[in-house]
Amino acid sequence: MNNSNRVQISIVIAAAIISAAWIIRGGQLSPVAAVAVPVRQDAVSNVMMMNGGHLMPLAMEEALAAKLVETGVIDPVKLSQVSELNLLWAFGLANKNRILEEGPMKDPRYGGVENFASTGGWTVSKGGAMDHYSHHGFVALSDVEQELVEKVAKNVFRPCCKNSTYFPDCNHGMAMLGMLEILAAQGADEEALYTASEKANRQWFPDVYGNPQSDEPGGGACAV
Repeated sequence: MNNSNRVQISIVIAAAIISAAWIIRGGQLSPVAAVAVPVRQDAVSNVMMMNGGHLMPLAMEEALAAKLVETGVIDPVKLSQVSELNLLWAFGLANKNRILEEGPMKDPRYGGVENFASTGGWTVSKGGAMDHYSHHGFVALSDVEQELVEKVAKNVFRPCCKNSTYFPDCNHGMAMLGMLEILAAQGADEEALYTASEKANRQWFPDVYGNPQSDEPGGGACAV
């Protein structure tokens, strides 16, 4: 995508981190209200989106990438091509949230929050991952939305490490947390969050869940 096209896209999405927010319901995508977060136009041209399957519309991915680059969570010199999973991982890591600050990630028996795969493994920011950990107010959830995210996060597990999203110690867990936060902020209800989580797990772990578009579970080991 050339700079001219990216600038045109940025004009459309500059007023919101999610220019057209979507909630997954029954396999369909339905638009809901957007969250107004300014995005600098020149930030859009710094990274290129890779096609790795899309849980979100491309315009939303572009806007999210721009905000993460603008705040230094993603350094385009270190990561010039990003996938949707990278974006959600970065967002979940950096968005200020009580789960990251008071949940299992901060339990001292695990040796320090900086030592998890989801934190220590994020090496493509400006500065260290901990410079951004729960630091940026991308999405501020209401008390009701926060409680909903925590409830669902405690009940959504991933096959790679068997932990719940409430304990996002790997990249998939952090990405799932980011997705739940985004959807909750857009007004998603509990059913929609579970539907979206199942769709994400099917896409991220095809060897376990089978075809992402199928309702039939698959077999085999998890590909981390």
